[in-house]
Amino acid sequence: MRRLFPVTDETAARDSGGAPGTAGAEGADREWALEELAAAYAYPSGSGPAGPEPWLRANMVSTLDGAAQHDGRSQPISSAADMRIFGTLRGLADAVVVGAETVRQEGYRPARAREDFAALREAAGQGPAPAIAVVSASLDLDFSLPLFTSPLVPTLVLTGAAAAPDRVAAAEKAGAQVVIAGDGMGVDPARAVRALADRGLYRLLTEGGPRLLGQLVAAGVLDELCLTVSPMLTAGDAQRIAGGPPVAVPRRFELTSLLEEAGFLFSRYRRT
Repeated sequence: MRRLFPVTDETAARDSGGAPGTAGAEGADREWALEELAAAYAYPSGSGPAGPEPWLRANMVSTLDGAAQHDGRSQPISSAADMRIFGTLRGLADAVVVGAETVRQEGYRPARAREDFAALREAAGQGPAPAIAVVSASLDLDFSLPLFTSPLVPTLVLTGAAAAPDRVAAAEKAGAQVVIAGDGMGVDPARAVRALADRGLYRLLTEGGPRLLGQLVAAGVLDELCLTVSPMLTAGDAQRIAGGPPVAVPRRFELTSLLEEAGFLFSRYRRT
């Protein structure tokens, strides 16, 4: 892996094996250590228990022609480096916010504790693993799955106040914690973010899917997008990374980081 942006003399020299402060290549292609990835994707200092505001980042992958999935799943357009970053982003998060359809299609399991992240999480005042927060209006979920019955950290289910009482009861019986984040059937994105923050979950990560990400974009609550551009072409009619109605005015984000490995680009954008 090598850094393409931002590039400084010190960064270039270090990646090419030279002494700090000397000119070098833009970056040698090598596998980054966990500490380097964690530093590259660290949350802003204003987020977390010591800060007043939550920070919501998305992690998505897209092919060159804009497909967010192939045969309904993101794994076929991913890579080993993409999965390392995926694991790093999870290791830094307090909670992973995901849509119900993505839970069904991707076969979501509970987040696991990773020994490599134990010290980092303890220093940040975090539990052993992030909580999974599933967004669902209908609660049409299989509550017998390990995601709900045997997580290391209790799974949260974000839904609306009008959700069917029997489905709420089924979720709670399985061990999930139901969080009301909307007055009707659906979930209000801003209210969902605030509800998680009220539980001490400030460092938020969403992995989609496209419908949920579109709702977060439309509501103006997305702070950061970590987008992997896969060097593949799929054609077809696969979804983009964000779906739903267009926003009235396009959201402008600023590029803050760009990494590359084996033709995959790993970009990081923040709201301006």
